[in-house]
Amino acid sequence: MSALKTVLLARLTAAYEAHADPKNAAPMRAYMRERFSFLGIERDRLDALDREVLAGLDAPTERDLAAIARACWKKEPREFQYFALKYLRKWTPKVASAGFLDVLGELIANKSWWDTVDELAQHPVGALVAKHPELRATMDAWARSDDLWLARAAILHQNRYRERTDPRRLFAYCRSRAAEKDFFMRKAIGWALRAYAATDPRAVARFVADHDAALSPLSKREALRGVARAS
Repeated sequence: MSALKTVLLARLTAAYEAHADPKNAAPMRAYMRERFSFLGIERDRLDALDREVLAGLDAPTERDLAAIARACWKKEPREFQYFALKYLRKWTPKVASAGFLDVLGELIANKSWWDTVDELAQHPVGALVAKHPELRATMDAWARSDDLWLARAAILHQNRYRERTDPRRLFAYCRSRAAEKDFFMRKAIGWALRAYAATDPRAVARFVADHDAALSPLSKREALRGVARAS
């Protein structure tokens, strides 16, 4: 058992429960379509509590990082998952091996919604794939997955890459999922294309024109918004 996990989770649970605010929890649940429970801690206060919880603690090992993230995912209030996202964003590039992608995939596939999946995709997943290029094969597999959240993560994982983006992969992923009816998949395609448009607006405009009939209006609108901003 991870000693760091035990100490950190005890501190985190005590701090969060002491600052729960039921008045805030109700609108937070409503915003997330009643999918998750909340303690009602506002973001600024949450950040301050997290700093207090982490004060004086050692850096995690990869094993600690996995244990802490999984423990946070088991907690019901969504604030614990938000803590894990920040912790993973900071430490994954520093301590995680290529095999840690399995842990991130597990988190994406559980308690899945845009607020956790998008953060995982763009930061720890994106950072790990950039550091370990052999993981691009896993992204290819995720892009074909029946789990639409894994597919969304694959599409979005290059969103912060800018000039390092592999456009062939990006366009292939978008093309392969263009017929999906799911709102979140269509939004992911448009968002990924919009992000890359900041780097190569002509390539994105050409892709949209070439696949006008296949892409949804939502995907095209988001993509062309990026093209317009870059022009």
